Amino acid sequence: MLNLERLRTLDALARHGSVSGAADGLHVTTSAVSQQMAKLEREVGQRLLARSGRGVRLTDAGRLLADHAAKILSQVEVAQSDIEAQRGLVVGEVRLAAFPTAARGLFPAALSALRADHPELALRTTELEPDDGVRAVLRGDVDLAVVLDWSNKRLPVPGGLAKAELLDDAPDIAMPTDHPLAGRDEVDIEEFADDDWVSWPEGEFCYEWLMFTLRSKGVEPRIAHLAGEHHTQLALIAAGFGVCVAPKLGRGHVPEGVRLVPVRQPMRRHVHAVWRKDADRRPSIRAAVEALREAGRALHPPVSHDPPEG
Repeated sequence: MLNLERLRTLDALARHGSVSGAADGLHVTTSAVSQQMAKLEREVGQRLLARSGRGVRLTDAGRLLADHAAKILSQVEVAQSDIEAQRGLVVGEVRLAAFPTAARGLFPAALSALRADHPELALRTTELEPDDGVRAVLRGDVDLAVVLDWSNKRLPVPGGLAKAELLDDAPDIAMPTDHPLAGRDEVDIEEFADDDWVSWPEGEFCYEWLMFTLRSKGVEPRIAHLAGEHHTQLALIAAGFGVCVAPKLGRGHVPEGVRLVPVRQPMRRHVHAVWRKDADRRPSIRAAVEALREAGRALHPPVSHDPPEG
């Protein structure tokens, strides 16, 4: 009989493409992955892995079994969801991911509420950028991810995932207090065509959004500084090194020397949760979504009263 955990290891190897990637995804050591695969090969009586340079690749038998493993694990997820739904209890483990400002702005309140209301629920969290969060949910590395997109640049949500909106976040432009536009009540983003920008790192979703937005206004951005943390971005603004987009969610303390001015045109970050549809009936997922929504309501008015999309 095939061992479920060994099939899970094979599935992780197929999805991640390496022993180290599978180990990271499963939160185990590389030696544990190798041991599980050696045992699985003995169980099936065939080689499932072959050397490929410094790494490994799946053999034909390995790919065949990996395809079956993905289907088996998906069916196990459905069975677990049905059992949890039938019992109606919020128990087990939920693995959550969020982009950094959502982790800072939503997780403390949401996790505290879940711990108080459902003490038997085990919670694990990690920080992931939106694209990585979606991929982690699809791979099964996390159960639910908090992701974002913008009103003028949407984040594709693949089929097989359910989505629930959590809140809308209207960002400001942060600038030094002696900036010529610092005394304004509103600004247009294209008015900063001659300014240096402090931006998120290249390759991140929000960096791509900033480049797309400024160029759509006829502005070629002058990106002078890259910083992943908003605290670092605002510290650079306070020191006079440019301007930046400053979302409200997870913003925290604004240092002296920084002026925040709203953008005249609608410019909003849409924050939502995504999870696999085959886990849609799990009470623990529903409880996590509602806790995140409540945390969002405490920060901003609710964006929707509709039930989560399924």
